Amino acid sequence: MPRIQLPRADGSLHVHTMQAPRTWHMVAARPNRVAYAAAHVVADPLSTADPWLQPAIDWDATLAYRQYLWSLGLGVAEAMDTAQRGTGLDWPASLELIDRSLALSRSTPGALIACGAGTDHLEPRAATTIDDVVAAYELQCEAIEGRGGRIVLMASRALAACATSPDDYAKVYGRVLAQVRSPVILHWLGDMFDPALAGYWGHGDTDRAMDVCLAVIQAHSAKVDGVKISLLDKDREIAMRRRLPLRVRMYTGDDFNFAELIAGNESGHSDALLGIFDPIAPAAAAALAALAAGDRAGFEAILAPTVALARHVFRAPTRYYKTGVVFLAWLNGHQKHFVMVGGQQSARNLLHLSELFQLADAAGVLRDPELACTRMRTLLAVHGIDAA
Repeated sequence: MPRIQLPRADGSLHVHTMQAPRTWHMVAARPNRVAYAAAHVVADPLSTADPWLQPAIDWDATLAYRQYLWSLGLGVAEAMDTAQRGTGLDWPASLELIDRSLALSRSTPGALIACGAGTDHLEPRAATTIDDVVAAYELQCEAIEGRGGRIVLMASRALAACATSPDDYAKVYGRVLAQVRSPVILHWLGDMFDPALAGYWGHGDTDRAMDVCLAVIQAHSAKVDGVKISLLDKDREIAMRRRLPLRVRMYTGDDFNFAELIAGNESGHSDALLGIFDPIAPAAAAALAALAAGDRAGFEAILAPTVALARHVFRAPTRYYKTGVVFLAWLNGHQKHFVMVGGQQSARNLLHLSELFQLADAAGVLRDPELACTRMRTLLAVHGIDAA
């Protein structure tokens, strides 16, 4: 197997020997979990657009990745934060992404897709009102449903900025949910993912915020397919899961504890809508297939090493996790470059990426060790390191 020299914090190098690539066995079984991968976008490195000011997307590579996820049996959560929504990807580009992905899904048998609707075209200002927020949600929801898409109702920075009480959240969500045509997935994104969402649902205290969110769900349960919470707190997710109305799903967004939350226990389980399912897609698909076949031990054995990888990808500052997702897509040959919308490839340091490389190898999610080493050496060379 190939070997590569990788840097340590003290400036020295150490030799890492790659393990043999994994072969994933997909057991044919009826799925017993709904699983979405929040998919990233591939930037166009040859665009003349200023990367900090205007998103430039390689549409062919971006759509090919969605086709890859569907081929593994995973759903695609489109235009979410993993796609750099709100951190480089604006609403016009998001809508084009949604358009293209929905069109591709229609020609892909069994393709499962849900699309993010938010208020990111509405810039929070001192004069912004909750009526403005409702109108912004209405515009995006209508755009998606008018194209035949299913909605993930994303958290709103504008609402977090203008709401004065939990009642404002109840009013906004009540008005929006009353108008949607089909049940949506609510998305509660914690402030570790987006600091602008601190105090969401009108409370800085998470338990009180959860009460508000649950009250909204209870009042509109016919319009809520499920709720995705991304709080990185498994105990709170389990507590909330137990309080959900019958037939309302919990979609875990906990990239630290996803394996045990999906596996579940006697009191229930979580389905999945996860950013980490993008870079570990083949392992996730194989694990879910094992679980569906009744092989919980196989499920746990596959996902155990991916948990350490995920915790590193999503380590604080968590909002920069997308850099690791795209880095792994590049190492695996899903894109020809390590360039991101908004120049976000610079959001993590070289030592972080070096450790990520080793954890991905240990988890068996580097499908071509030779290619991964070649590309890692290229990155090291850019940083002045000869890792021959």
